[in-house]
Amino acid sequence: MKISTRGRYSLRMMIDLAQHYNEGYIALKDISERQDLSKKYLEQIIPFLSRGNLLKANKGHLGGYMLAKEPSEVTVREILESAEGSLTPVSCMDDCPNLCDKCEDCLTLPIYKGLYERILQYLDGITLEDIINRQVSDFTYHI
Repeated sequence: MKISTRGRYSLRMMIDLAQHYNEGYIALKDISERQDLSKKYLEQIIPFLSRGNLLKANKGHLGGYMLAKEPSEVTVREILESAEGSLTPVSCMDDCPNLCDKCEDCLTLPIYKGLYERILQYLDGITLEDIINRQVSDFTYHI
């Protein structure tokens, strides 16, 4: 699995909003400057995060964006799934039920399912609050 630029920038944007959660709506320009990210690119990310019900928007002079939920309630999984779509390690797992003709006899599918479950478990266990409190090292996954 490889996280795209959209996924990485979405996470950075959401972390920034979590760091400034109590400041109300934050202008995209401010996020762009603090994160050293293109404002135009952030504008392209907004619809993905909005569809995931992760952002609230306010237009006008004091407009901007803020988290739709408390930082402690937003997981890295939600952000990455909103930005990336599927996080499955192989494309045949994107469809439910699996449409691959060989899925019943596939010896590798259980490996990918196990990997996917661990990825989701790991990402579900990290919230924006954990990240801003620098508690992510506590989530190192040991087998």
